[in-house]
Amino acid sequence: MNGDEQVTVLDKKLYPELQQQYCADPSSGVCPRYNAGDEFEFYRDDVRDDFWHMGINTLTKTTGDADAVAGGPKLPFCSEVWDAISRCIYTVLQGGSIMKGWRKRENETITCCSDEVRPVIFNIERIDCE
Repeated sequence: MNGDEQVTVLDKKLYPELQQQYCADPSSGVCPRYNAGDEFEFYRDDVRDDFWHMGINTLTKTTGDADAVAGGPKLPFCSEVWDAISRCIYTVLQGGSIMKGWRKRENETITCCSDEVRPVIFNIERIDCE
């Protein structure tokens, strides 16, 4: 069994007090590269292997400008996001389970990027196919 997957941005957070205290630009706001509701589809087959391109051109739905969204046609996933979620992406594309016994559904998990002051939260779901 091969696994394809859908990645969805669930939410974007901002901790302004931490941004004020620690960031060079204390008013930079929420992450500008993703929008709540953005959807991405990753495939790995004889024709397409999205993992090795850091998710560039996997965006299938957005409320923003697709060219400005990381994972759209012009930008790969942000390095902080990719570092945090790539192991889940790779596991799924290899047909594996995500957090088996830890999450309600073994084919789904949530994770977030490592930007401590403005994290983006993602849902990752394996879409089983034969």
